[in-house]
Amino acid sequence: MTDELKIRRLTYADLPQVIAIERRAFPTPWSLAMFVLELSKPSGTCLAALRGGELVGYVICSRYDTVWHVMNVAVDPRLRRQGIGAALLGTLLSRVDDGSGTAQLTLEVRPTNRPAIALYERFGFRSAGVRPRYYQDNGEDALVMWRTPATLAGGLDDVPNVGSGAA
Repeated sequence: MTDELKIRRLTYADLPQVIAIERRAFPTPWSLAMFVLELSKPSGTCLAALRGGELVGYVICSRYDTVWHVMNVAVDPRLRRQGIGAALLGTLLSRVDDGSGTAQLTLEVRPTNRPAIALYERFGFRSAGVRPRYYQDNGEDALVMWRTPATLAGGLDDVPNVGSGAA
């Protein structure tokens, strides 16, 4: 596919395509109800990536007080490693940052998902801990990653609870 990638807001009308990608991308996919809930949150940012009019990826991010939680990032498995995830994350970061450079974001990722970890690290996320047995399908731990002003400067000084199980 050589069509230009377009990033826009995710809508309820996108959900059939989102569910199809979700089922191909993850061993324990989100339910339709989970996506509807996230889309209904006024403080959230949900983005869709389209190429040639086809939805090829999405990101779901919710705000909790002063922290943004990246809940779900998915790219159609047939189209990975083509910059779609990077485009989604770049757009997300530009939308959640108020221009002050102080936005704090967190996410969980499987330690075995090396390509995702490398992508997040390119955007300034750093490993700050582990959630034991986080993934229900196989009991795998989750690596907790943060992107804060300190992680962008190479530290973890402003990351909450960094002392508990830091990786």
